Amino acid sequence: MKRRSRNKRSNLSGVVIPFFALIILLGIGTYALLGPTGVLAWTDYKSAITLRKQELLTLEQERDALRNRVKLLNSDNVDPDLAGELMRRDLNVVAPDEVIIPME
Repeated sequence: MKRRSRNKRSNLSGVVIPFFALIILLGIGTYALLGPTGVLAWTDYKSAITLRKQELLTLEQERDALRNRVKLLNSDNVDPDLAGELMRRDLNVVAPDEVIIPME
């Protein structure tokens, strides 16, 4: 009788260990496909990268415009056109020979 119980244990362990190994491998495979960094998430990452590249391009254009404005407002050599525009806009200053036409 002891031989039969040993035989049953060896058969049981011969089935249980591969079963759990298979379950673990299926879990790893599922995570590799569906996880946050899985294969299916790559399409989301690609679209996010495209959006970020567009946003970066817009921000770079704004930065370049601000750099140009800072360059024009350099205290050593102020651009007269920009200085006149800023005075007119911020201080409501006009030249004596200018005519103001209100636009609604």
